[in-house]
Amino acid sequence: MCKHILNAQVSIRAPCCRRWFDCPECHAEASDHQLRKTTEMVFACKKCKKVFRKDMADYTEVDEYCPHCDNHYVLEAKVPEPSIGIEGEDIRIDARMIKDPRMKQKFDPASFDDLDWSDVLG
Repeated sequence: MCKHILNAQVSIRAPCCRRWFDCPECHAEASDHQLRKTTEMVFACKKCKKVFRKDMADYTEVDEYCPHCDNHYVLEAKVPEPSIGIEGEDIRIDARMIKDPRMKQKFDPASFDDLDWSDVLG
């Protein structure tokens, strides 16, 4: 899985070292050389696992689909975005995350004396 592009649909074989990568950043992290540029690309579809070649010199809109399974592999890239959140189970199932078991919950029955019960009782 590529950590740079979350929705990568194909792997690309680098023409310089003939190893498979999901994006140029993955190649840069794993290799000690520059990615060689070429017009003929070799792809491996992640859906059907079949390999195919595309000549980028005459690339058209029809070429955005895998020739074996019609998987649309040219998509707008989804990149990871940093976010702050709480990791844990769904609080509707397990509410221990929002309650502190070290704190004793106080119940004050006198707090109900201040309420106007006429609306509730009718």
